[in-house]
Amino acid sequence: MIYLELFITFFKIGLFTIGGGYAMIPLIQQEVVAHGWLTLLELTDFIAVAESTPGPFAVNIATFVGMEMGGLAGALMTTTAVVLPSFIIILFIAKAFTNFQQNKWVQGALYGMRPVVIGLIAAAVWLLMVSGFIIKGAEIHAVSDFFASLHYLEIIIFMIGSFVYFRFRLHPIKLILISAGLGMVFFGVLPMLFNG
Repeated sequence: MIYLELFITFFKIGLFTIGGGYAMIPLIQQEVVAHGWLTLLELTDFIAVAESTPGPFAVNIATFVGMEMGGLAGALMTTTAVVLPSFIIILFIAKAFTNFQQNKWVQGALYGMRPVVIGLIAAAVWLLMVSGFIIKGAEIHAVSDFFASLHYLEIIIFMIGSFVYFRFRLHPIKLILISAGLGMVFFGVLPMLFNG
């Protein structure tokens, strides 16, 4: 039963996500957390792993969730399900797109979808920032509560990474390795030194 549920869920995600992997994050979050397969924090960790491993983001996250929920068979189900709608649709579009490319209705639909894709990517960024920078379960009733609930070390790594990327145009792979190194220092070495 879990395999069919995984397949249907990720087929739906693959079918209704326009704009690539990052635009999928809100839909994945809604489906996976709603089913109780992962918590929001676990999903954020899965996203980080999926982003830093080779291969398409959407396939990686689907494979990770499938493996977590149903082992190897679950991973095969989710990976196949998330790729299958795109595969089927692209077969039809590749055949007919050149004929319809100049069509005003097609152009209008593409122009209309662009802002939504940008909004979905922005929602994914917001979701990751909230789950990554705010302590889970923190109750925020005042501004002071908000500042007390922040993960300052993650924010520092984010700011360093953003500055280095935009200032020096560092390759993303190098940036991922630098941030992993900073994480090891901040969350591995320093706590060991200060906690004895």
